Amino acid sequence: MWIVAIAWIYVTLMMALAEATSPQGTVLGAVITFLFYGVGPLALVLYLMGAPARRKALRRAEAEAHARQMADSAQADGSGLAPGAPVASEGKEAGGV
Repeated sequence: MWIVAIAWIYVTLMMALAEATSPQGTVLGAVITFLFYGVGPLALVLYLMGAPARRKALRRAEAEAHARQMADSAQADGSGLAPGAPVASEGKEAGGV
């Protein structure tokens, strides 16, 4: 993917250079060509192509944070159980007085 991005920037840079050195061209036209035909579309494409990787990294970070939080809370009371885990009561029978 990076080789395509580098090639696209090179092509648009050469187009801007041709615009700037042309007798009918201007430096402003070269800058506009480079920004709106090269840098802008390339930035958009790279941002969109990187979205799945960013989403995956965010999910992985959230999962690690959740696992760390569960480990910390299980060690906090020393029981090794998650907080709020059901514990069988002792000495009581179900269904009678």
